[in-house]
Amino acid sequence: MSTITGWAATAAGKPLELTTFDVGELGVEEVEVAVDYCGVCHSDLSMINNEWGGSAYPFIPGHEVVGRVTALGAQAKGLTIGQRVGIGWTAESCMHCRPCLSGDQNLCAQSVATIGGRHGGFADKLRAHWAWTIPLPEGIDLASAGPLLCGGITVLKPFLAYDIKPTARIGVVGIGGLGHMAVKFAAAWGCEVTAFTSTAAKAGEARSFGAHRVVASRDAAAIKAIAGSLDLLLITVNVSMDWSALLNTLAPKGRMHVVGVVLEPIPVPAFSLIGKQREVSGSPTGSPVDIARMLDFAARHDIRPQIEMFPMAKVNEALKHLADGKARYRIVLEAQSH
Repeated sequence: MSTITGWAATAAGKPLELTTFDVGELGVEEVEVAVDYCGVCHSDLSMINNEWGGSAYPFIPGHEVVGRVTALGAQAKGLTIGQRVGIGWTAESCMHCRPCLSGDQNLCAQSVATIGGRHGGFADKLRAHWAWTIPLPEGIDLASAGPLLCGGITVLKPFLAYDIKPTARIGVVGIGGLGHMAVKFAAAWGCEVTAFTSTAAKAGEARSFGAHRVVASRDAAAIKAIAGSLDLLLITVNVSMDWSALLNTLAPKGRMHVVGVVLEPIPVPAFSLIGKQREVSGSPTGSPVDIARMLDFAARHDIRPQIEMFPMAKVNEALKHLADGKARYRIVLEAQSH
């Protein structure tokens, strides 16, 4: 019998409980990873509380894992025992559909989330397909690397997908768990960065992350003052905004790109798009190659999420800290054995 012990969600809204699961034999293309660190993402809260529907209990949350390879399936490729690796939102994809064969494995209709139908990283170990078990580059800070594997690739993906130039003028709406990393990546990319925040106290921090300008996201006059100036507006919040005003910050051929899970429909006035040839888009995380590129870029430019550390045993305290909006800006759990 092979087991995994971790902090499991047993029902929506309930505290996590330390539980041991029998997970059977390692699959032929699977990798088993001992967890050293695991980030705590707002998506974990959403899954724990079944905010999106479809959560299957019991399950162990956690999908921003940094650890060491401890076992390899007979057909697992490219990894070695003891290698430092990361696992993000996706644990497996079919590897034979058109998106997978085209390098868009994150768009595979049969992909399985690390915490969807599997057990995640709030545990002593977890498993994933070898292609989704990403080697970590030399020089990357292991303790803070976990949030890069979900939040980091989420905010960098539009730069890769739409060939964003270093001369671009970028806006980031929301300076939180996603947004603060977006500012850091955009600044390192070479862009001019405007940060939008509803919290005046975050203005100084936003500048320290690399923002050249800070705009109050609830100040209609301040938003109007920069109308027509942005090439890319990255939405990292999950709440409704003055969408018409934000769309009007876009330059001709500008793009508003959504990575925050805004549950209410976003109204898009047709004239705002047509008149200036603007676009609205969204994306999930990224392919294994995208994630590897992001990690290489982060290591080269020493891009580190701003983190708060909790021991794994205090995961429920960490989740409450996040739910209360007190995280600055990402939480990382440290395994007891580390």
